[in-house]
Amino acid sequence: MTLDQLRIFAVVAQHQHITKAAKTLNMTQSAVSAAVTALEQRHGVTLFDRVGRSIVLNQTGRIFLERATRVLSEAKAAEAALDDLAGLQRGELSIMASQTIGAYWLPLRLARFHGRYPGISLDVRIGNTQATADAVEAGLVEVGVVEGQVDRPALSSRVVAIDEMIIVAAPGNPLADLRFVDRAHLARVPWVLREPGSGTRRAFESMAEKENLAISALGIAMVLPGNEAVLGAVEAGVGVTLTSRSAAATALSAAVLREVAYPPVPRPFFLLRHKERYRSKATAAFEALLAEDED
Repeated sequence: MTLDQLRIFAVVAQHQHITKAAKTLNMTQSAVSAAVTALEQRHGVTLFDRVGRSIVLNQTGRIFLERATRVLSEAKAAEAALDDLAGLQRGELSIMASQTIGAYWLPLRLARFHGRYPGISLDVRIGNTQATADAVEAGLVEVGVVEGQVDRPALSSRVVAIDEMIIVAAPGNPLADLRFVDRAHLARVPWVLREPGSGTRRAFESMAEKENLAISALGIAMVLPGNEAVLGAVEAGVGVTLTSRSAAATALSAAVLREVAYPPVPRPFFLLRHKERYRSKATAAFEALLAEDED
């Protein structure tokens, strides 16, 4: 059993799809399939159930994935420790960010980081707040940046930026031209929301709680898994949404969306790290770069 086989297995298990895993790994489908088959045959087990053209991680695979993840995490930490011996001339910054941060806030900071440390490769992943916290806790990435507060004993978090959440609507929506919007208005309009587990969804839930609005009593027209999908539905007139100002900036400038006259909701961005895992020099340098924005 090799680390490469473990890495391939973990990615296949994540996607439960050979083609998607091969694309992520930048390998051929046949090479990925062969690696998984070799692992199964070497140890006389079946890790995936083949159902038609699909593969599904079975009970044996789930147990093995937990242990494989731990081994890969320790291998990544050992590799980072060796890279640190070369200073910041080489190594890797492994980071995961929730969708709004990954699309609108993080790219500029990563560009600055790459300009300073061109020898450090960037392993960047995008997921919602819950998925990002899971990846940091499991050791799949060293650092995460999320929009929502994460309360997990294994993770440390600190505020690195403040975002602003606003309600937006399409021109012609009943709220678009009002000079003042209150709780009663919010209770009467249909909403387009992000999926549960996202920082944007948590911000909406906090706003609703503050206004004493039961989400079950609101008109939820759609729940969609990304900012672009949500804003597209709002532009189409499906309803209104609470979103990051940076996410809606282009649509606001093009006047295809209007900001509703409701007080903006501040929302902090949190940097997550595992309290006990190795902290590489690359991560320390990235945190120092973020601290410059706070000064």
